[in-house]
Amino acid sequence: MKVGLVGSGLQGWRRARALDFASGDRLAIAADIDLSAAQRLAAEFGCEATQDWRKVVEEKAVEAVLVCTPPHLHSLICTAALEAGKDVLCEKPLGRNPQEAKSIVQAAQRNGARLKCGLNYRHFPGIRQARLWYDQGCIGEVMYIRCRHGIGGRPGYEQEWRARGEIGGGGELMDQGLHILDLARWFLGEFAEVFGFLGTYYWKVAPLEDNVFAILRTATGKTASLHVSWTQWKNLFSFEIFGREGYITVEGLGGSYGTQRASLGKRDLTAPFRQEVIDYRGEDRSWVQEWKEFKAAIAEGREPLGNGQDGFQAVRLAYAIYEAARRGSPSECPSGL
Repeated sequence: MKVGLVGSGLQGWRRARALDFASGDRLAIAADIDLSAAQRLAAEFGCEATQDWRKVVEEKAVEAVLVCTPPHLHSLICTAALEAGKDVLCEKPLGRNPQEAKSIVQAAQRNGARLKCGLNYRHFPGIRQARLWYDQGCIGEVMYIRCRHGIGGRPGYEQEWRARGEIGGGGELMDQGLHILDLARWFLGEFAEVFGFLGTYYWKVAPLEDNVFAILRTATGKTASLHVSWTQWKNLFSFEIFGREGYITVEGLGGSYGTQRASLGKRDLTAPFRQEVIDYRGEDRSWVQEWKEFKAAIAEGREPLGNGQDGFQAVRLAYAIYEAARRGSPSECPSGL
């Protein structure tokens, strides 16, 4: 595949490195508003560099576009790429709000293009194992999900683009929270009702939030609870699924979050406690696996795992939580585009 990249920062480097060069993938052109950033990446991967993202979209040789810019540019660039007939993998959040995310999905539908949202948590090996146990019925009917996820930030965090609502669309909920909303929906299905509390406890980012506490419930009463935080002073990821016959937990994401571990425990009220535990060591391969899934979906003419609709629904859930917190009462969440 010949690929174009818009956004040559940290995320752009991650995506560029994840291309399957062994099977012939090639980065054809990289863009960034900071031309020197695009040039550094281009020198590493042997491609053209430009300051103008339009050149990426207009390049006839480019088959797919990676959009790795801050969120305020997603709608503009993704729509242009999709209208040009390119398949698109866009970082989350798909848009700063549900309207922007919806417009991108509609552009993909109009042009018959593949659209994937960067929801790489679905591709962590522990999460994939959790999904396998879930699909095999190892814990029976699922009752609820509980998740805690957070980071501690870094000096000057409040000065970064994530702390500007006009760029990111929100605070921590639109950052790490989007991954958790997506995972909860992936396991439990569509949510009918949400409620939440927002807090700005430490970082000077008001009116944005640095902590979110939320409850989401399906029409059948299955519930997900989450706490996502920018004040988790030791990085943490904990995702737990409880069924009538047992539980599945995934702890850690590698690196500063600790080794990823997937555990399966069965309900048995009389036998000695035991569980199956798998530790996943080594480098983070989620970006590589996500790229392979995107390529496979294009080749097979199907929707990718973590598609545009999934990206849109995650943003819509986030905004339903914002609305519920503002009103002080639950918000309804209709499904569909």
